[in-house]
Amino acid sequence: MDKKIGNYRWTICALVFFATTVNYLDRQVISLLKSVLSEEMQWDDGDYANIEIAFKLFYSFGMLIAGRVVDKLGTKLGYAVATGLWSVAAIAHALASSAFGFMMARAALGVTEAGNFPAAIKSTAEWFPKKERALATGIFNSGTNIGAIVAPLSVPFIAAAWGWQWAFIITGLIGFIWLVLWQKHYTSPADNKKLSREEYEYIHSDQEEEAVNVETEKVPWIKLISYRQTWAFAIGKFLTDPVWWFYLFWLPDFLQSQYHLTLTQIAVPVALVYMISTIGSVGGGYLPMAFINRNMPAFKARKTSMLIFALFVLPVIFSQEAGKINMWLAVLVIGIAAAAHQAWSANIFTTVSDMFPKNATASVTGIGGMMGGLGGIFLSWAVQKNMFVYYREIGQIETAYYIMFAICAAAYLLAWLIMHFLVPKMKKIEL
Repeated sequence: MDKKIGNYRWTICALVFFATTVNYLDRQVISLLKSVLSEEMQWDDGDYANIEIAFKLFYSFGMLIAGRVVDKLGTKLGYAVATGLWSVAAIAHALASSAFGFMMARAALGVTEAGNFPAAIKSTAEWFPKKERALATGIFNSGTNIGAIVAPLSVPFIAAAWGWQWAFIITGLIGFIWLVLWQKHYTSPADNKKLSREEYEYIHSDQEEEAVNVETEKVPWIKLISYRQTWAFAIGKFLTDPVWWFYLFWLPDFLQSQYHLTLTQIAVPVALVYMISTIGSVGGGYLPMAFINRNMPAFKARKTSMLIFALFVLPVIFSQEAGKINMWLAVLVIGIAAAAHQAWSANIFTTVSDMFPKNATASVTGIGGMMGGLGGIFLSWAVQKNMFVYYREIGQIETAYYIMFAICAAAYLLAWLIMHFLVPKMKKIEL
């Protein structure tokens, strides 16, 4: 195998990791500035929840569209268009001067950021064989953690030094650096003239042969949603994605309201949660690969790993009790739950390329992403928007957070059981 080309696969993985980092950095800025913006613009929890819902609503439907767009434009162009547009939308937050203005900016960010994961999953499916795919997915998916680490260690200090507008501008500009690198370095295996036959065969070594017309034929949504496999992935995302949204958008508020931390004081505990979660992102890829190397079928290895990760989330229900002893114990418990989510996420994404051919992976990922966003919208509307406002008004916000952590604890086991019922055994879809 050509070592240079062999390393090239991991260069692609690094680029996807970079994009995912920027994606999460841009979306988290507002949660870190919630207290500043709420004071300046007279928001309450309901206003913030509406802004969050606007992002999730457009992200959800953007995921559905993005998958089709990426399949149509191809990975290189589709990824570039999405990243360029969401970087512009991120910068546009600096121009907002009201809750409605932020809703518009968040809607634009949501619909454009939706392109990241369909493009990331598609590029991983193009360049990695199945046995390496969960690891590659775990590595690029850890960009969600790095983005979430970089944000609290930079955004509060940028805002304190130059104002909140510059926090959006500076983070938004980073996406254009990625664009230059992506255009310079990315090619698909089919277009890479230096790719040896040996390397090409290695990439496809553990995949069933697919006819050329299947590789290029576009699959209608109506056909995709007729499969149990699609619904298994979609329901899994619907139940578990909202948990990550909750950590992403409400963790700074939890720390400020429960422990009375200032804007800059939340930087280290928030960053620590996502540092811990990075272990789950990468470890989530190693565990199923270890099972596969012990001759366990890939799909069974994936599901066994996901059950283990679901069990690691359960202690999060005790996070507030741990926090009564010491705040850092609460941070540790939440960090472990976040790590388990990321490990789960790396594997649930990979089930798509396990169950579907390449020409459908971005579209199915988009359907699942839409369902995850809708789950987040439902949780924001039914629980956070109404419950948080009520309990904060009566001075019992800790009760609202206890309910939310209980929901977080139960979501993964429920998702795993439903997915297992829908797809008890691996069966590759033939489209």
